Amino acid sequence: MRSSSADLELASRLRHAVARSARRLRQEAGTDLSPSLTGALATIERHGPLTPSELAARERVQRPTVTRLVCRLEEEGLVTRAADPTDGRSALISITPAGAALLAAVRTRKDAFLSERLEALSAADRATLERAAVLLEGMLE
Repeated sequence: MRSSSADLELASRLRHAVARSARRLRQEAGTDLSPSLTGALATIERHGPLTPSELAARERVQRPTVTRLVCRLEEEGLVTRAADPTDGRSALISITPAGAALLAAVRTRKDAFLSERLEALSAADRATLERAAVLLEGMLE
């Protein structure tokens, strides 16, 4: 099925809006962690403990990249490594309380930023964005 020119234009506008939104939210995060480090930490929080291979698969990156990410997160005290009881050649990576606290603080700052902007909108516009959020979540599943 070919996309219409209207669909292509909408896709372009959505891509631009989502990219700008993501960039602005990263700026509001208030942390020195890169998006890759923050994403890996959030994945470990949500799905951990994980082996490096599992983390690489979930983050869709190569194993050497995950090794560098985990080393950096470990240096920052945000994750720990422990021997995998089912495979002595591997490790399990878990988030630390400091890592969980950092993610909670980042999310709080980002949510506050968006909440302030939502307050300035009409009820109808907020309802439209709520529907858009549902649609975007469904598209990206």
